[in-house]
Amino acid sequence: MSIAISMEKINNPPSYRIFVFGSNLAGRHGKGAALHAARYYGAQPDISIGLAGQCYAIPTKDQMLRPLRLEQVQHFVGRFVAYANSNPQLHFNVIRVGCGYAGFRDDQIAPLFARASDNCWFDIQWKPWLPNKKFWEKRP
Repeated sequence: MSIAISMEKINNPPSYRIFVFGSNLAGRHGKGAALHAARYYGAQPDISIGLAGQCYAIPTKDQMLRPLRLEQVQHFVGRFVAYANSNPQLHFNVIRVGCGYAGFRDDQIAPLFARASDNCWFDIQWKPWLPNKKFWEKRP
């Protein structure tokens, strides 16, 4: 899985930012960004939705690790956006949720975050769909 965010930023995040990643409803964080969230940000086994440690899980797969329907992902993204918007004191780094192992395209997922408040920063690859948002810096 290719992540456009610099590894330096991921491995040494600003202490006040929460890592937002795609999870599964089984609460297993065994691959990709979910494994990274468990290793570096405090994602907890069996917590598949919401805040845990310094991360926020958005389900993109079901309990059998199959991709959810896009409408289901939209629901969970909506819950995250509502949470972020109602907690302006928190800051979030949103990776390309659902665009790795879950198999969604950027153009399907990125627009779901259009109503996110200014306390959210996004992967630079989503700039075409979120032109007025803040983005993570890419480094060579």
